Order: sequence, then structure tokens, then C-alpha cells
Amino acid sequence: MRFALGLEYDGSGFCGWQSQAGGGAVQNVLESALSIVADAPTRVVCAGRTDAGVHALAQVVHFDTDAVRPDTAWVRGVNAHLPDSVAVRWAQPVPSDFHARFSARGRRYRYLLLNRAERPGLMARRVGWFHRPLDVDAMATAAGLLRGEHDFSAFRSIECQAKSPVKNLRRADVTRHGELVVFEFEASAFLQHMVRNLVGALVYVGKGSHAPEWVGEILAGRDRARGAPTFEACGLYFAGVDYDPVWQLRVGAGDTAMILP
Repeated sequence: MRFALGLEYDGSGFCGWQSQAGGGAVQNVLESALSIVADAPTRVVCAGRTDAGVHALAQVVHFDTDAVRPDTAWVRGVNAHLPDSVAVRWAQPVPSDFHARFSARGRRYRYLLLNRAERPGLMARRVGWFHRPLDVDAMATAAGLLRGEHDFSAFRSIECQAKSPVKNLRRADVTRHGELVVFEFEASAFLQHMVRNLVGALVYVGKGSHAPEWVGEILAGRDRARGAPTFEACGLYFAGVDYDPVWQLRVGAGDTAMILP
């Protein structure tokens, strides 16, 4: 039997999503909890890996099991064996050809940036921070230059193992909500560190170091060395996954969790 799970997690205490031999990853604790409930070793596949310190609002995974359990066992039972920073939100059986990663049609990320003179206290490790005032209108104009299908080599990590740097960025929006600047990105897939590098470039525009057109020039130049530094991980959230309605998932196209104080 194949099941899909939806989960959320605070990534600040983890080395990232992907399982590590010494533990410390979100995948490690989830697989451990599932194995206890299934009474057998259980492996999971996720829709999108997250790096150290990155959070998830609506991660989706799938796993196979021979264990016969009520659907609630894969939620409440698994949560009973997870740390407080990770929680399964829903579980449902899916066809054997459903794949959390390869069946996904789109992925969404959100970045929360606290824009005030004082560093975060209550929101520490859950938001990025920039102390000088930012011109959000200029940032939004620059973000518009990123939309569409482009070679995003200038915004990928040097360790990125993606076969192609060409991605279709369907959404790139920047808005202000009081002291928070919120970045929203949506694409079929993302390169390693791509969102954090995009945020770094947009912050350079917002603080007045460059005009909005500079972001387009960096994009066209395909040279990572010409871009801005990678922004900190703590403000980044894996915000959701889009699947074809045929899968009838409880979380699917257009369902994005909000997180705003």
C-alpha cells in the first residue's frame, strides 16, 4: 500500500531534509517514527528537499508499507514519535504510480524577511533580517524580470547537481506586510540555493545598490560570481506542491498555507 503524507517542520534544528548516516535530518526522524508505527523499516520520498535551517509549511512525501493501520495512525500515531518541530498534517492512500517528487507539477517557496533596525527576537530562526529600509516597489519591479523560462545559472549553487539550469519561474512577487517583506516564488522545479540567491539579489536592489534592471543583467550573464551573496536560510519556507487533481490529494493545486505574524 502506498500512502502520501503532508507535513510541516521548523528546520532550524536540522541539517536539512535528506537523510544522513549520523542522523540529524528531517527524513531521519520521520522515517524513524513511521517505522515504529509500521513495525518495519520504512523509507520516504519527498516532493522537494530543503537545506539546513529551511522550514516547510506543506511538504509532501510518499511511502510504501505492508502494515494495515487506520489512516489516523499515520497522523496521530506518527506525531507521537516525532519531535515537536515536525508534525504530520494529513495522510491518505494513493495509487502505486503516485510519486511525491515526479508527480509534482509545481513547487512553491516563500521567504520572510524582517525589515527593521532591530534584529528579530520572537521570530529568531524563522525570518531573515535586513536592518536598512528597503524599497519594495523597486524589488517588485526587479522580480518581474525573473518571471518566465530562463537559464538561472547566475542563481544556482556551485554544488547544484541539476541536469539543466533552465527553469520556468511562474511567480516571483515581493510585497510588504508591516515590518515583513514577503517573497513568493513558484516554478516547476528549483535549483539548489536558487531562491536564497534570488532574494539576495532583490535585497541589493531594495537597499539601492543597483537599479532593478541589474537583476535582468545578472540573469542574462549566467555568471554566479556577479550576483549577490546567498541570503540566510532561516527565512525560507517550502510553501507547497501542486499536483494534478486526478490524484485527489488533500493538499494540491492552489492550496498554499500562510504564515504571517
